[in-house]
Amino acid sequence: MTPTTFRANFPEFASATDYPDAQINFWIGLAEKLLRPERWCDLLDQGVQLYVAHHLAIGRKNQLSAAAGGVPGTVQGPQSSKAVDKVSVSYDTGSGTFKDAGYWNTTTYGLQFWNLILLVGAGGVQL
Repeated sequence: MTPTTFRANFPEFASATDYPDAQINFWIGLAEKLLRPERWCDLLDQGVQLYVAHHLAIGRKNQLSAAAGGVPGTVQGPQSSKAVDKVSVSYDTGSGTFKDAGYWNTTTYGLQFWNLILLVGAGGVQL
């Protein structure tokens, strides 16, 4: 896996300024150490890329928070409601998340990664 391959498959991370190759390589290296090839088989590249995308999205959020004077790295779950003046809106945050996925529920890439985790961890399935 290379940053070039990753960027081709996830063009939303095309900016080398916002997502430097060194950062992508860091997360690729960690994913390749944590995801066992014998378990992931043909889905390994997809798993690595979703793992990387998840961490890059969180990292970018942290960068933007720090640039605005905030504290990077603070944990924030999905927002379930918001009110401005007399208008309010709320969302069912449980319908778009996986039970027990915790941290992986914080980005769409994490949700996709978790879905693959459930598939590769299922073993042989016969219908």
